[in-house]
Amino acid sequence: MELAMVAADYTPGEADQLRRNMAAWKRHGGLEPHRERLVQGMLRNGYDLAFAERIFEQIKGFGSYGFPESHAASFALLCYASSWLKCHEPAIFTCALVNSWPMGFYSPDQLLQEARRQGIEVRPVDACHSEWDCTLEPDAEGTLAIRMGLRLVRGLAEADARHLEQARAQRPWRDVEDLCLRAGLDSRARARLADGGALRALASDRHQARWQVAAVQPQLPLFAEVQPVPETPVELPVPTVGEDLMADYQALGTTLGPHPLALLRSRLRALGCRSSSELQGVEHGDNIAVAGLVVGRQRPQTASGVTFVTLEDEHGMVNVVVWRDIAERQRRALVGSQLLKVSGRLEQENGVRHLIARRLEDVSPLLQGLDVRSRDFH
Repeated sequence: MELAMVAADYTPGEADQLRRNMAAWKRHGGLEPHRERLVQGMLRNGYDLAFAERIFEQIKGFGSYGFPESHAASFALLCYASSWLKCHEPAIFTCALVNSWPMGFYSPDQLLQEARRQGIEVRPVDACHSEWDCTLEPDAEGTLAIRMGLRLVRGLAEADARHLEQARAQRPWRDVEDLCLRAGLDSRARARLADGGALRALASDRHQARWQVAAVQPQLPLFAEVQPVPETPVELPVPTVGEDLMADYQALGTTLGPHPLALLRSRLRALGCRSSSELQGVEHGDNIAVAGLVVGRQRPQTASGVTFVTLEDEHGMVNVVVWRDIAERQRRALVGSQLLKVSGRLEQENGVRHLIARRLEDVSPLLQGLDVRSRDFH
């Protein structure tokens, strides 16, 4: 704006219109009418034609990616505050991001898994303690732990969670039946809580929780004074680690148990796959294979057809670069995999490490139906 006013005698109003047209010149062609006005103004002020044309092209080029200083300052402030929180208060930072979902790049599973890798305690969804949002609780050492919120239970309505919070505030739950009746939960909401593992404190495990919520019957006024006949306790098998893991991903989209790839590591080693933690000792240019959950795919317009894939295993992330020809030849594995094996050449420079893919293989059947949905950005 200042350049146009100084070099081409634009008025402040005309300069502001130039700024507005810069933001939309590709969509509406609004910048071209300024060519003649800008060039003629610069010629009158003694600039030669070639220089004036070059200035206009630079303005047009800046319009394709630039934005006002005020926007830049606002964005910089947000980046600074976010970086400070991530460094000094990682539990607060992670809790806020999970509660903001689906805003942002990373899923709650990625955020919570990374928090655990950083030593932050993450506590499970619990109908005796959890609110709708994730909350912060002091741990034994006085630092903050993250309590997973009821919002993470898939299919549970916020209204049901609020009713639960209100009833719990009056007095603690006596048992599963007391919770269901006092919170006024229908059969669907009860099942969601049981499947999400939110009733463990009252029913020990998911199998018991499902059994107990299925037995809850509404109290009719006519029989309000009738004492229920005690039932003989039923011995149900305790869920295995694998069953709990699958149920966690299906009901919550995340787990506080072992990472899925920790359970698959021996089978992945048999396929020649290394873990992300083992890449520290790999030399630049070495050919290796890794496998991980596909947590993100990106194909920016400015990347000339390159696809960037992020894989996650039990130790962290692996960044994969897939060139256009590989992506086209092996599209099915690239697009359809939940668990992806990548063979290629490792490149690392100045602490930045990524794998240049040469071969992609869909090994999703190893997950046996686990729900590990990724966020794809194209």
